[in-house]
Amino acid sequence: MQLLDGKLLSENIKAEIAAEVENIRQKGGKIPHLAAVLVGENPASQVYVNSKIKSCEQVGFKSTLIQRNADVTEAELLEIVQGLNNDPDVDGFIVQLPLPKHISEEKITLAIDHRKDVDGFHPVNFGRMAQGMPAFLPATPFGIMEMLRRYNIETAGKHCVVLGRSNIVGTPMSLLLSRKGYPGDCTVTLTHSRTRDLPAEVRRADIVVAAIGIPQFVKGDWVKEGAVVVDVGINRIPDATKKSGTRLVGDVDFDEVAPKCSHITPVPGGVGLMTVTALLMNTLKACRKEIYS
Repeated sequence: MQLLDGKLLSENIKAEIAAEVENIRQKGGKIPHLAAVLVGENPASQVYVNSKIKSCEQVGFKSTLIQRNADVTEAELLEIVQGLNNDPDVDGFIVQLPLPKHISEEKITLAIDHRKDVDGFHPVNFGRMAQGMPAFLPATPFGIMEMLRRYNIETAGKHCVVLGRSNIVGTPMSLLLSRKGYPGDCTVTLTHSRTRDLPAEVRRADIVVAAIGIPQFVKGDWVKEGAVVVDVGINRIPDATKKSGTRLVGDVDFDEVAPKCSHITPVPGGVGLMTVTALLMNTLKACRKEIYS
């Protein structure tokens, strides 16, 4: 069993990006600029956004953090989005989800200029991705695809089972793995809460992508010998042995599943770090105008 080490991989990719930024700097070019909008005080969102800002500093990007209280109006937030759309120095920006209930996430997502949508959530990018056209890919699926590529995981002709059908992970993951080329050319089964006999579906998989949001959901007897398991879940569960009283686990029961795998991502230290790195990769593409001129 080999760990798909997101920590090591993200550090390697960040070093590559930092070298590219230094090259841009020496030539007097434009330094990539990523902005983030954080609404309210969701602890998980704060940790994630801080990680993004820190990563920008590590690779030499410019970064801007715009924070607003949870009682910000939808109109005020739309005004912030419009300001970032119109700022020529900002190459890409994200509005951290979830948003407070009085704000329509769909309305905010649609308001973001797709040319600056480095989270890859806008329907223009989603549609282009689905048709195999150049696009900003959603950060988590992009990070997973990069992980499969760099670990030389064989995908052609493999049967992949994706657990979860969200627009952020499950659905785009199923599209990307079924596309022509590497990593891709998989036969994909997209499963969800209404799937009958989920364990039987997962047992057929050469590659499992678990993004269902339930702690330690996938058990050892669900997974066949030699499978590749990508655990997207980040769940906090009680643990009296920890100072915080909690610990992070994935959607996969790691202790049960890992011995049967050829490769598996740990939680923490797996997909989460690659998500942030993919965001940096998208921002560099935006700065270079690789997707949209």
